Amino acid sequence: MIDAHIHLDQYEDQVVSSMLEGLREQGIEALIAVSMNLASSKRTLKLAASYPGLVKPAYGFHPEQALPMEEELNSLLKWITDHADNMAAIGEIGLPYYSRAEAIARGEGWEMEPYLGLLGRLLRLAAHLAKPVVLHAVYEDAWTVCDLLEQHGLTQAHFHWFKGPAATVDRMISRGYYISFTPDILYEPEIQELARRYPPELVMAETDGPWPFEGPFTGRTTHPAMVHDVAAAWGALHGYSVTEARAKLTANTVRFYGL
Repeated sequence: MIDAHIHLDQYEDQVVSSMLEGLREQGIEALIAVSMNLASSKRTLKLAASYPGLVKPAYGFHPEQALPMEEELNSLLKWITDHADNMAAIGEIGLPYYSRAEAIARGEGWEMEPYLGLLGRLLRLAAHLAKPVVLHAVYEDAWTVCDLLEQHGLTQAHFHWFKGPAATVDRMISRGYYISFTPDILYEPEIQELARRYPPELVMAETDGPWPFEGPFTGRTTHPAMVHDVAAAWGALHGYSVTEARAKLTANTVRFYGL
């Protein structure tokens, strides 16, 4: 299988090396390794160079952090352009739903325009480079991101660990956007309902590691091999065998990322 979304650069060096060296024996043939910012992108590139064929890099700026200075953003955009040939996608990019919600809960103001402007520049670059985008866009933010994707003529969009209302789900399905499920599909009814609804041909499996999970994964370091658990749970919701589920999710990931 393929882990369709993991923050490989966020693991400690020792954990990365021990994790990656045994992946193929655990039935994992590749990882889509997303990035947080310029420094993160550079580390992801090094990991991809150290594990060719196994680590498929994506470069971007994660929205759940302080905005970059203009010089830093320009450097990132140039760096992505310079390294586009070996890049699977631009990501992780999107809008800061959780940071905004926390700020509002503290009674603080929040300006969305700068984040919308940042996302617009990253989407323009994706369109220019003809690359897929990996999106952090949940709940009401996802509708806004759908608007932006259409404005920039982008059709290859992967909404990772998506959560959102029915109208947005319908819109995403109609546009052929992909989503991916994490290990929380084993214990979250909201996610299970989404999994039943979303077309099987538009679905992938991810871990979003090193983010930790609950249920049967409580206390365990998030590992790419957990996508096998995701496949089994997703397949059971659709009446697929584990083998069929793994094959379908892997084929979807290969197709979307052009692997």
